[in-house]
Amino acid sequence: MYNKSRKKVVRAVLKRRRSSSSSSTNQYDMGWGRPSVLHAVIVIFLEFFAWGLLTVPVVNVMAQAFPSYTFLMNGLIQGVKGILSFLSAPLVGALSDVWGRKSWLLVTVFCTCLPIPLLKISPWWYFAVFSLSGVFSVTFSVVFAYVADITDDSDRTAAYGMVTATFFASFIVSPALGAYVAETYGDVSVVLLSTGIRLY
Repeated sequence: MYNKSRKKVVRAVLKRRRSSSSSSTNQYDMGWGRPSVLHAVIVIFLEFFAWGLLTVPVVNVMAQAFPSYTFLMNGLIQGVKGILSFLSAPLVGALSDVWGRKSWLLVTVFCTCLPIPLLKISPWWYFAVFSLSGVFSVTFSVVFAYVADITDDSDRTAAYGMVTATFFASFIVSPALGAYVAETYGDVSVVLLSTGIRLY
């Protein structure tokens, strides 16, 4: 009698595990796709590639807006953004634990790249929104948390290395390309190209 009840319990547990695994598989197949380190690599590359393209236009606009205090204002703007990122990173990380990594990846990327179109519309609004966007400029933290969720301990170091290498690779190529496009077609073309990459 004891053995029969034990077998029933084991069968019930196995059946529940199978149903849960199949339901999770269906969830990934229905639009979102299976979790992959490739998703994190693409997000990191596109975001920082878009910002690297703007290196020359941002310097030009800053020199026009603050001709006497170009480097001082650049330091202040970057400093405010960095402080806000430092303060908000734990909160955004906790919220991504509750509402999911992919949702907060979309939020951080959108808010971080929101100032880009303002560069040629209103430099003052660009610098103001750029500074305040530091609240959500924690894409790297959310990406690392996403990678930690979907990788095993044995593969995690390699995945982190791939993400970091992609980050540096995006900054190696994009400033030179942005400078070439700005010199050939103008700063407006670079801003449009960067905005298009972020929308993609």
